[in-house]
Amino acid sequence: MTDIPVPETARILSEALPFLQRYDDQVIVVKFGGHAMVDRKLSQQFARDMVMLKVCGLNPIVVHGGGPQINKMLDKLAVKAEFREGLRVTDQETMEVVEMVLAGSINKSIVASIQQAGGRAVGISGKDGSLMIAERYVKQKTDAKTGRVESIDFGFVGEPARINIEILETIMRSDAIPVIAPIGVGWDGDTYNVNADTAAGAIATATQAKRLLMLTDVTGVLDKNKQLISELRIGDVPALIADGTITAGMIPKVESAVAVVESGVEGVIILDGRVPHSVLLELLTPHGVGTRVSRTGV
Repeated sequence: MTDIPVPETARILSEALPFLQRYDDQVIVVKFGGHAMVDRKLSQQFARDMVMLKVCGLNPIVVHGGGPQINKMLDKLAVKAEFREGLRVTDQETMEVVEMVLAGSINKSIVASIQQAGGRAVGISGKDGSLMIAERYVKQKTDAKTGRVESIDFGFVGEPARINIEILETIMRSDAIPVIAPIGVGWDGDTYNVNADTAAGAIATATQAKRLLMLTDVTGVLDKNKQLISELRIGDVPALIADGTITAGMIPKVESAVAVVESGVEGVIILDGRVPHSVLLELLTPHGVGTRVSRTGV
């Protein structure tokens, strides 16, 4: 019998089967940000990918950022920025702009893209249904000369203190994709701006997600030869930071990933959102496109 060549598309779909079985009915949290969010074509591809995951039996949850859009609006409104220790101080006026941009234009744009791709999406912020209870973030700094400890207050910048997942479960049961703006509400009713990476990690932990995917503008974690480290065990991280392999802005991302894995999430993937369909490539192919941080590295 003559061998019949298998079309490339059919081969790819066949290879995806074991991965679809692995993630069937599992929660996948995706932090959406960076270049992929402002590039129209990549944003549309991302929306299609989320719809495909939902159709294939997975439960994606999208948590988005919006730093560049916030900065643009603040400049447009002539709201003066104040920084301490490299972090923006969020006063009441700034917080109102942050909420308007994140929970308004950006959130609804992502929802519209998912629905245009044939899916159903519900856009919410952490304030809705008291999804994300936040507490004010205060950084402790020790003066090198005097040894005196100083508390630095960044205003309405918060950290997740509690995640109430009932509203997310309701949305997912209705066959829709939750799209979350990282705005938290304090115990006293104040509104807080929460870092999107931190918010995504807290939501992944609370929902017992199978995976947390963090879309960035870098390939992933690189070794000293600038080659991608595809698998990274949490036990190896301290040494890689100490020897300078993991440096600069990648340090807090990796440390955040380690904390999420230690909280019970099976794996956190740091991947390049500039790669078309990077989420599908990571989840549904044998190769992956980013760095997976896990307990075992396998």
